[in-house]
Amino acid sequence: MKIIPAIDIIDGKCVRLEQGVYSAKTIYNENPLEVAKQFEDSGIKHLHLVDLDGAKQGEIINWKVLENIANNTNLIIDFGGGIKTEKDVRTVLNSGANQLTAGSIAVKNSNRVKEWIKLFGTEKIILGADVKNEMIAISGWQETSELNLFDFLEDYSNAGIKYSICTDISKDGMLVGSSIDLYKKIAVKFPELNLVASGGVTSIEEVKELSEMGMYGAIIGKAIYENKISLKELEKYVS
Repeated sequence: MKIIPAIDIIDGKCVRLEQGVYSAKTIYNENPLEVAKQFEDSGIKHLHLVDLDGAKQGEIINWKVLENIANNTNLIIDFGGGIKTEKDVRTVLNSGANQLTAGSIAVKNSNRVKEWIKLFGTEKIILGADVKNEMIAISGWQETSELNLFDFLEDYSNAGIKYSICTDISKDGMLVGSSIDLYKKIAVKFPELNLVASGGVTSIEEVKELSEMGMYGAIIGKAIYENKISLKELEKYVS
């Protein structure tokens, strides 16, 4: 299983939110590159980088942070937040991201994202499935759509998507444990999907459980920053 630490960016700084609430943010470091280098130095190979300003405003804001991390580390980076156009996709990839996460745009304009899958390939596009009560949330989690998670995944599976990050908003940043039961349901319905768990991962025991379930990856944020899970503990799970 791939261990994927998260760096969320607001105003160029490394932050974490609680349940996607922008006013409930904690600044962990003024310098995201410093954090990324700490991850790399511990043997971590992957990074989930989220432009929260971009997600909220609907346009990429913090691409310079991506460029800086990509130029100064060898981390395999997936980037999300504010990606709306083909030009945005090219900006993200040209700035050093290996993959990009299509979140709100995948709900609001599915035809466009399906075109990206054809144009850039299934290895470059990750489907961001942000969920609240099994319904898809959009716009930096500020809105809940009328779209059911499983219908959403079915549609994109038919379009050839290979990777999906599923985040349970109710658990994100709360250190209450991840949505194990939800991931099990997804795995049963979509066994070919490379599913990445995100939101609420709290303990190394939980990482072990996700790994034993056969999850493709696990995104871990606040648990690392709050020292609930040490980078040393994660070493055996890094792939």
